[in-house]
Amino acid sequence: MTVTEHGGEPEAGEAARRTPASEVAERRRHLSVRGGAWLFAVVGLPLALLGGVYALAVLYAGVLLSLTVVGLPFVVAALLGARRLGAPHRWLVGRLLGEHIEAPAPLPRPPGVFARGRAVLTDPVAWRALLYLVLRLPLGVLGFAVAVVLPLGCGWLAGFPLWVRLSDGTRPVTWLDAASVVLGLVTLSAVPGAVGALNGTNRRLARLLLGPVRAQQRVRELEAARATLLADNSDQLRRLERDLHDGTQARLIALAITLSLAEDALALPVEPDVGRLRTLMHRARGQTDDAITELRRLTRGIHPVALDGGLGEALPGLTSASPVPVALRLDLRERPHRAVERVVYFCAAELLTNLAKHSGARSAELSVSAAAGRVRLSVRDDGCGGAVPGAGTGLTGLAERLAAVDGVLRVDSPPGGPTLVVAELPTRLR
Repeated sequence: MTVTEHGGEPEAGEAARRTPASEVAERRRHLSVRGGAWLFAVVGLPLALLGGVYALAVLYAGVLLSLTVVGLPFVVAALLGARRLGAPHRWLVGRLLGEHIEAPAPLPRPPGVFARGRAVLTDPVAWRALLYLVLRLPLGVLGFAVAVVLPLGCGWLAGFPLWVRLSDGTRPVTWLDAASVVLGLVTLSAVPGAVGALNGTNRRLARLLLGPVRAQQRVRELEAARATLLADNSDQLRRLERDLHDGTQARLIALAITLSLAEDALALPVEPDVGRLRTLMHRARGQTDDAITELRRLTRGIHPVALDGGLGEALPGLTSASPVPVALRLDLRERPHRAVERVVYFCAAELLTNLAKHSGARSAELSVSAAAGRVRLSVRDDGCGGAVPGAGTGLTGLAERLAAVDGVLRVDSPPGGPTLVVAELPTRLR
């Protein structure tokens, strides 16, 4: 079943689709409190004090020495130290808070002392690490106070009537005793939420300031995506060569043999056997049709002919061939670049193939929109769910292909379904 709509979808439905359950789960994970969070508040305090005092001291000394001959060398050494201090902070956040932060690229080492000093002074990683050390100081003190000092204070406040009775057993019970118990218990119940909020802040701060610079990270992503695409293209070329050698070439050889037999039959001095010639011509025609069909199948994998008319003409044929009924919704207000169209087409084909093989769905919906410089492809099904990248469904390869064109892939597939896979990429290559 194919339904095509050329208007926009309702804003409420679109907003709901852009807020999958995985994002909600991620926010809950950031606010959750585990044993490592309390340990981070205790163990992280000395590291925060050390880093904060170091950062404030070098900033103060750097300002004072900026007018002297040792000012720039001192700042260079201070930035190198800040860069190195970021490593234990990254390790601690990953170990105790579960936030893996990729290490930034090594500092370039150009030839010459002055060139190396200039590389350090213009290194954004070092300056971001220095800023992190400054901001981590108040967060570390606040985290220790919330995770350790505040629960102890709440315990003392809740047990205040008992402490008073132990020192003075004749003191009567007053409303202040009941209020202290209630206030202590209420404040204590808010401690896990406060610790979780501080943990989320620490994660975001470390991810923002201790990870690779966006430009460096983008270079790494493009290098990985390029390597993946080169490997995929090499595999496709080898597969195409094998198919041509084992399939099409064999069919053409068989056709040549048939035509040679027909030629030999015509070269005989006696009257040729018309029935045998008719059989040979019929066989040659069948072999020719098979070779043409094989060539069409191979060239279809290189560039779908249907894409010549754009996604609006190619996708209906793709959904109509799916064994699972698929409703198609199109909102193509602008035509993407041909390379982007090809990526979108093959993403849709791969997702529909996965849907038919693994989901057990009875119906699905494929939506594609292209407007405001962005293309959004989403596939939703009512299957069994549980689709995750790296589980043999090809989602990892799709994510890498999308990264090569500055696109992203999001998967929301809880066990039991439904499954929603969204791919977003620009309409033009930069």
